[in-house]
Amino acid sequence: MFLPTMDECFLHLWNSPEATEQAGFELAACVQPGDLIGLVGQLGAGKTLFVRGIARGLDVPPEIRVTSPTFTLVNEYRGGRIPLYHADLYRIESAVELDEIGLDELCRSGDGVVCVEWHDRFPVLGGNVVEVDIQVTGDCDRKVFVRSAEQRGRELAMAWSARLALK
Repeated sequence: MFLPTMDECFLHLWNSPEATEQAGFELAACVQPGDLIGLVGQLGAGKTLFVRGIARGLDVPPEIRVTSPTFTLVNEYRGGRIPLYHADLYRIESAVELDEIGLDELCRSGDGVVCVEWHDRFPVLGGNVVEVDIQVTGDCDRKVFVRSAEQRGRELAMAWSARLALK
């Protein structure tokens, strides 16, 4: 069985906001408590839309709005199959601030899935993260690289990539 290293990756192409959300939905079918998803991409790449898809795939009730945690820093979504924590490091300027919002504790708790936008700004997720790098290539077109260095992250990346290949 082929498992990519952090230097190797899976490549996916998405051509609409709906495809971005659907990709998150498909990932939700593969996640389990303790999984860490690191999101990378410029402003407007679709990171929050992707997390909205994860929330829907986890059966977070549709009346619960999934929004960017840019100003709240961490949003928590319950009511689905497992809790979903959505953090945004865009406005964080130092590692001390990470302690203040309790992100490290969330990552270690293992009771839900943790998605972190701009995770590349601080190495808080450790090696077991699945990195989803969303690169804008056109108005609605995205080139997406999926990487992980550790066993669980690679298994998750492979399972998710296999689900996407079936669509």
